[in-house]
Amino acid sequence: MRIAINARFLLPGKLEGLGHYTHEIVRRMVQQNPEDQFLLLFDRAFDPQFVYGPNVEPMAVFPPARHPLLWMTWFETSLPFVLERWKPDVFFSPDGYVSLRSKVPTLVTMHDVLPLRHPELLPRTVGTYYRYFMPRFARRAEKIATVSDYVRHDIADACNVSTDKIDVVYNGCRDGFKPLNDAEQQNIREAFAEGQPYFFYTGAIHPRKNVHRLIHAFDAFKRQSGSQVRLLLAGRFAWQTGEVRTAYEQSPFKNHIRFLGYIPEADLQNLTASALALCLVSLNEGFGLPIIEAFNTDTPVLSSSVSALPEVAGNAALLVNPLDENAIADALMRLHTDVALRKGLIEKGRERRKAFSWDKAAAEVYEILKKMNA
Repeated sequence: MRIAINARFLLPGKLEGLGHYTHEIVRRMVQQNPEDQFLLLFDRAFDPQFVYGPNVEPMAVFPPARHPLLWMTWFETSLPFVLERWKPDVFFSPDGYVSLRSKVPTLVTMHDVLPLRHPELLPRTVGTYYRYFMPRFARRAEKIATVSDYVRHDIADACNVSTDKIDVVYNGCRDGFKPLNDAEQQNIREAFAEGQPYFFYTGAIHPRKNVHRLIHAFDAFKRQSGSQVRLLLAGRFAWQTGEVRTAYEQSPFKNHIRFLGYIPEADLQNLTASALALCLVSLNEGFGLPIIEAFNTDTPVLSSSVSALPEVAGNAALLVNPLDENAIADALMRLHTDVALRKGLIEKGRERRKAFSWDKAAAEVYEILKKMNA
């Protein structure tokens, strides 16, 4: 089988959500299926580390597509030309975009439909692009893969497509997320939290992620507990972060809150493994990968009770209403004081993590492509 793949988000040193997903799925498909040929299509010069085997042909396709007008050029002009010349049997796009002009049978992974549900969270031109194209992408693709049953039904409703064309393929956990011993954890606390225990958040700093309410809840927890526990927030500031900045500036405990920015993979693994608890109280998540990463590091999890997060967490997380700051604060207090609760969540997380594997995910994506080519 000849498989063409959109590899735009394979950026050296800058792998974030879509990049990690592409990397984990594609490298496994390449290595598990050496008899197949893979064309990886980049929108800029590619790094050799992403040429996963001798059965891979990498290609840089002009122009670099990081703006709505350039997205249109890349997908509707450049990409159809390349696909017509290479003549793949199928095309896989792991980042939610497809070519409306290409006739190649297409599988697209749609991770969520938040641009349709909450366009106000995006810059105007980006929001306009998604509102126009996302439903058309969903209808154009022969098959859609998504990361949770919650998103499966959301796509069907928002894009007016049948759930029959949508398959749920759960994410897995990247290599390197593993428990640390007590001495290793203390070294991480010394490096990042003045030697103190800390609650940990990782993800974009964005209103949808509910970071401002997490900060408010942390303030309430600090007032009640009088503890030296810190709050560490890892991730880049995204669009519309005024509420987060205000919550931080007004916090009487701002000296115990630290924004780490984008952090290297090794630091992310160690920070997750050394946390008192991972806190993911987002208003909407299509999956919630940090939860699985915490399960793999034996770290307790505090999670929202909405969107896909309960589906992913199962019974292995402490669930709260993300709009209730008092409930979040109470949960922080329970995690801080109740050793038995933390141990119980860790044990449940060890069992729950068995349901999520990148090897399984890659095999399921490949099987969809294989059926499309039958």
